[in-house]
Amino acid sequence: MLSARNTAYVQFVRSLGRRGVIRVGGNTSDFSSYAKDGPAVCATKGTVVDDAVIRDLGEFLDATGWQLIWGLNLGSRDLANAIEQAASVIAATRDKLLAFEIGNEPDLFAGGVAHRPKGYSYADYLKEYREYKTALRAKFPKSRFAGPDVASHTDWLTQFAADEGSDLKLLTHHHYAEGPPTSPASTIERLLAPSDGLARMLSQCEAASRSAGVPYRICETNSCFGGGKPGVSDTLAAALWGLDYLLTMASANCAGTNLETGINQLGFVSSYSPIADDEAQRPVAKPLYYAMLAFAKAGRGTRIGAQFDANGMNVTAYAVKDAAGRVFVTTINKDAEADATVSVSLPRELRKASVLRLAGPSLDSKTGVTLGGAEVGEEGKWSGGKEESVSIRDGACEIHLPAASAAIVAAEN
Repeated sequence: MLSARNTAYVQFVRSLGRRGVIRVGGNTSDFSSYAKDGPAVCATKGTVVDDAVIRDLGEFLDATGWQLIWGLNLGSRDLANAIEQAASVIAATRDKLLAFEIGNEPDLFAGGVAHRPKGYSYADYLKEYREYKTALRAKFPKSRFAGPDVASHTDWLTQFAADEGSDLKLLTHHHYAEGPPTSPASTIERLLAPSDGLARMLSQCEAASRSAGVPYRICETNSCFGGGKPGVSDTLAAALWGLDYLLTMASANCAGTNLETGINQLGFVSSYSPIADDEAQRPVAKPLYYAMLAFAKAGRGTRIGAQFDANGMNVTAYAVKDAAGRVFVTTINKDAEADATVSVSLPRELRKASVLRLAGPSLDSKTGVTLGGAEVGEEGKWSGGKEESVSIRDGACEIHLPAASAAIVAAEN
């Protein structure tokens, strides 16, 4: 999949922007191993990576221009194998390697994944992390690291920031909005509802980041853990959630997110994958991909303050200003039935405005999702869509925002 020869997948990634970060990790990484000459194996608890597939990944990064976070296996405690794997990754990815992570969700090691006995603590993890880091730095002095890559124990991130912040590239945390997919509570309605828990977590991450002077990243995330829930994670609702989520992350000074895609640790292509496969095994854009594409349009620039009154509706709004002085205001209507009329007040010097819309037939639609009325083609290309012209009068413009849709207003001189 991640090969420069996979030209369609390369284009899907490039359509999102010239800069980005791919993370290779997750639960599978703590059950994986490295074998120089392979053969490579894809398995839920026995993945084997070899030099050939790692070289493929390096060429894919060169083709896209994106960087890499690579997860090393801490679960098995095979430090020698991790060092061999790191050597291969460094050789293949060179300056594209942003950081190594050591272990995936170590705060759950004493729980469901059972890599460690009950009672495994943050102090135990820190000791093991430093053992790995010291050995890797002895071999590769310029190695950079990210962590602690926790699932839910944000207090581990806070402690890790204090203990390792001066020697980190990134603080990392995971987050899923809902789950598991078997739960009746994992619904579109809950996915689109405001989350106090998310706000608390981001506040803690931001405080730890600021205190340590190192950025934080939500490096594994999506709508519903366990591979997503069909009828929720693969719908227009997930696209609206995704756009709002990405803008929320940016508003909380998050350095970026990694929306999980492809085959998961359970061995099937996740329902929440932004890029999935069609019947002919060709990569195709799913609804969540359109959220990422919309964010690539709406999220470039410096955040600016926006006073906003939703008037009791499930509508959110965000604003940025780019280097050319253009202002982008994104409004997202997550209501299933009620349309909205949105009045946008703009700086007086801005005289022209246009609107790009993210839309689909209904919240539960799995197909027919578009950005600017255009779909992403089979080869990962998006035409740019159609922008609607909007009149600015007395420093304001008014737009109609249908139920279950989003709009990006772009205003300029």
